[in-house]
Amino acid sequence: MNPEKLREFLMKGAVICVQLTPFKEDESVDYEGLKENTGFLVEECKGEPLVLTPVGSTGEKYAVTDNEWRRIVKTVVDAANGKVPVVPGASHSGTKVAMERAKYAQDVGADGIMVVLPYYHVPEEEGLYLHYKKIADSIEIGLIPYNNPDVSKIYMMPRVLKRLADNTSNIVAVKENTPFIQTLYEHIKTVGDKIPIMQGRGEWWFAATVFLGVRGYISGYANFMPKISFELLKAGLNGDYRKMKEMIKRLDPYEEFIAKICRKYGPSTTILPYPYVSSYMIYAVMKATMDMLGLRGGRMRLPLLDLKEEDKKELERIIFEVLRLERIR
Repeated sequence: MNPEKLREFLMKGAVICVQLTPFKEDESVDYEGLKENTGFLVEECKGEPLVLTPVGSTGEKYAVTDNEWRRIVKTVVDAANGKVPVVPGASHSGTKVAMERAKYAQDVGADGIMVVLPYYHVPEEEGLYLHYKKIADSIEIGLIPYNNPDVSKIYMMPRVLKRLADNTSNIVAVKENTPFIQTLYEHIKTVGDKIPIMQGRGEWWFAATVFLGVRGYISGYANFMPKISFELLKAGLNGDYRKMKEMIKRLDPYEEFIAKICRKYGPSTTILPYPYVSSYMIYAVMKATMDMLGLRGGRMRLPLLDLKEEDKKELERIIFEVLRLERIR
């Protein structure tokens, strides 16, 4: 799918599923499990506006080697087989390395790449602009800037995004992760008629901001309950706020369990103030959920922690008795 078609596809509304990377007990990548998970999503979501993003933040991209990253990207592209767009995470703080990853993704058949803001050293606005401009110019596939201050400690302001939109042809969307709704709205007002702004913070935030003009959202939950994810997407795009409220209430027990686990496994080491993310135990909960449903969740890689056995019984009850999910395999 060329950048223009991918942009049009996303503008109509989509769920971007950020895939979890399954690791075996010895911490090696479970490539066969990743292939099975991808096949499940492709078959389960036939006819739905799905995009797959392997090795993003949710896929623990920072914890895999370069060779593992390449093999993960190729595994998903091959398993998707052109049936759904694949936009892998190709982030790196160094522009040259990010460009190399972008070219690799293009060479193996990905439809685009998602690139988080450069982390570690803090660039000036000109450096940030040139980072994305050079990556975009190095490829012929789509590029989705991932505007996430939680993981980068920097932020792309609307004026920089507008400059990128005006001077590149293959920015196909923005994954917007600001916790400040007024800033999100500034992005939508600045470029939203040209580039779709995707809510990067998941289901609850999509429901809370869809009326502002976000065109879809990024979901980790879609790994194992994609039907619910698409039901929420359609309710939001159709302005069915009663339906959205019902669905968010349905998800409340699961999210309350995640919040409980984050507190239990703390304290967090973040120095960022509220409302930035203080714990990522959500990934361990989602992986355990996938295992319980018959998918391949697997374990975490350090420095993130696995969910302990003592907490899985309560999670199992929420999955099957409250959310009423069914075993997939």
